[in-house]
Amino acid sequence: MAELCLGPLLRFVDEVSATVWVEASRPCTAEVRCADGTRAGTRTFQIEGHHYALVQVEGLTPRATTAYEVFLDGARVWPPPDSRFPPSVIRTSPGADGDEVRVAFGSCRWAAPPSDQPDPRGPDALDTLAARVAAAPDGERPDVLVLLGDQVYADETSEATRRWLAARRDLAEAPGTEVADYEEYTRLYYESWRDPEIRWLLSTVPSSMIFDDHDLVDDWNTSAAWLADMRATPWWRERLLSGLMSYWVYQHLGNLTPAELATDPLYAAVRADPDGTDVLRAFASEADADPACARWSYRRDFGRVRLLMVDSRAARVLAEDRRAMLDPGEAAWVREQALDAPGTFDHLLVGTSLPWLLPHLVDAAERWDAALCRGERGPRWAEFGEKLRRKADLEHWAAFPDSFDELTALLAEAGTGPGAPATVLVLSGDVHHAYVAEPSWPDGAPDARVLQLTCSPVHNTVPAWVRVGFRFGWSAAARALGRRFARHGRCRAHPVNWRRTGGPWFGNQLMTLTLRGRSARLRLEQARGDGTLATVEDSALTTG
Repeated sequence: MAELCLGPLLRFVDEVSATVWVEASRPCTAEVRCADGTRAGTRTFQIEGHHYALVQVEGLTPRATTAYEVFLDGARVWPPPDSRFPPSVIRTSPGADGDEVRVAFGSCRWAAPPSDQPDPRGPDALDTLAARVAAAPDGERPDVLVLLGDQVYADETSEATRRWLAARRDLAEAPGTEVADYEEYTRLYYESWRDPEIRWLLSTVPSSMIFDDHDLVDDWNTSAAWLADMRATPWWRERLLSGLMSYWVYQHLGNLTPAELATDPLYAAVRADPDGTDVLRAFASEADADPACARWSYRRDFGRVRLLMVDSRAARVLAEDRRAMLDPGEAAWVREQALDAPGTFDHLLVGTSLPWLLPHLVDAAERWDAALCRGERGPRWAEFGEKLRRKADLEHWAAFPDSFDELTALLAEAGTGPGAPATVLVLSGDVHHAYVAEPSWPDGAPDARVLQLTCSPVHNTVPAWVRVGFRFGWSAAARALGRRFARHGRCRAHPVNWRRTGGPWFGNQLMTLTLRGRSARLRLEQARGDGTLATVEDSALTTG
């Protein structure tokens, strides 16, 4: 009898359809049965001895909430008979003008330990959100949960996972306590997504995801020199291929729309083969050799809200003479999606795991370091710059100056002219604190309000010295120091200035956007030890 190993995860949802992801213990038919009589099913596909299905449910009632159950080979496996949670539901996406859309987002979630063990990272914001939604299932909940990277930590494993790894291989050999292959990646997802609160939350709130570095390894794709060093290690290739394969299965597949799934040759090939491992592995190998052949970025529309999720890790061009955050094909695609059909959406959300606007000193240090690595001050400074880049994690948008400027210009263009949205909001994480930053253009502002909204971590820790450093990074003294960096690196002038208008806030936290018509409201909530989410910021971004 097939058992449910992981899931269900409610992924894509629109006005009349949804996709539900599951992992089963053996080959079987996975079926979703809704309380209104709607049914859908599909056979599992196999990767590395694991069995998965993405069930596409069609014909749902618009603007309705419908409970559902999951069956494997005709036997009900979800919800569990002893579940303490309300029924999982599919709530079809808002689609009409004036419908309210709630988007909750954050990044950097270390798996929470079992509830009977102390949590050194403090209360988990997603666990706490799950408890609140479960306590009031008819109350407020996100229409989509946007997870902006570091959903799992391949390079920082828990004590329980380290014990599990030690039982299958010698941890004295590289990569030691980090994960090495696909099977070990599945362990990370089990540890994180089998958490009862998270499992239920992801079964009933749609999610959109994108990776960041720790999904593979810290500072993934920092530079060409970094990549050459990693490729010289005996364990990197298997880690990379396994990381991309598992990301495609556990995260990326659910990001796609039914129309995209229907025309995706990789999805078709994996499902057509009794064992899709070799097909998926060949794709990951090709993506490693030429990142331009794989597109991890994607677009989702929620009524009159457009979410454009941008891959700021795998799509990089690392050669110093043409260094870019996005390869030319990816950059062209992002531009096309941001500018497509103006007037059809009121809010443009650009999800990128790495912030566009950083604390001023961090931004200046990254631009300065990029100039050094490019050779502006000679070979010795270039060598120093590469060492500093890796040591200090200087690899955000500011470390790719041409890409920073191109993104800045695109955001302004998308927010200007007839049909411009009310807001253009960049959603990011990574930097383990939250803040709001607002740019100003020397030649006049766009028609839309443009903001950088950064929120992390969902569940992790921030050392005290890091908090002090980020607070200083926003100060006037830091800006003056940054100008000295810019002069030494012969850096060109910024196309924008910006100021911090909210934060910095530290803690395990989530941001939620409430969007209705042309109005937008932002709320930041932090997880407390008493199991609640406390509001620390609640403000209108636009009033419509």
